[in-house]
Amino acid sequence: MAFEANLSAELSLSLGGAPSANAALPENRLPPLQVFRFHISFRRAGEAPGGPVEVCSGAFSECSGLEASMEPKVIKAGGANYGSAQRAGQVSFATVILRRGMTSTRDLWHWFQMVGGGGYAYRLSAEIAMQDTAGNTVLTWGLDNCLPVKVKDAHLNAKGTEIGVEELHLAHEGLRLVAGS
Repeated sequence: MAFEANLSAELSLSLGGAPSANAALPENRLPPLQVFRFHISFRRAGEAPGGPVEVCSGAFSECSGLEASMEPKVIKAGGANYGSAQRAGQVSFATVILRRGMTSTRDLWHWFQMVGGGGYAYRLSAEIAMQDTAGNTVLTWGLDNCLPVKVKDAHLNAKGTEIGVEELHLAHEGLRLVAGS
């Protein structure tokens, strides 16, 4: 237990944090976060945080693909017959998929067509704010230089009774936790 507390304090200091009185608080005592309340906002890439860019007038009901993975670099040293050294490699990001109930608004299609048609289409930065049940922001993820790579409308079925769901797939150049969240 003392080793884990020291490791936690060292990691906090090495990442620029300050040791806190709650450093010894076990992680399993914290309440789990609920994933059904979130808000997504867009702004032009490279601009200072300010007013959001109106990309769509509807709210998204689902967000998936908030993940990053690192492929380790394997270094095989001569004479070291028991395993090899692992070093940090290049980080890659998953495509973020946003889903929402289909509306008559075509803003997502227009953004995609601007990019796919070869015309000038600015990239957007996105922030996904996870909220608690009271509506307070708990965590915020930032996506850098988002580019729409796929837009998918609902499946049409004359026998169906469900609500149409459309998707926006975003490639991006960085996933990060936003400071202050």
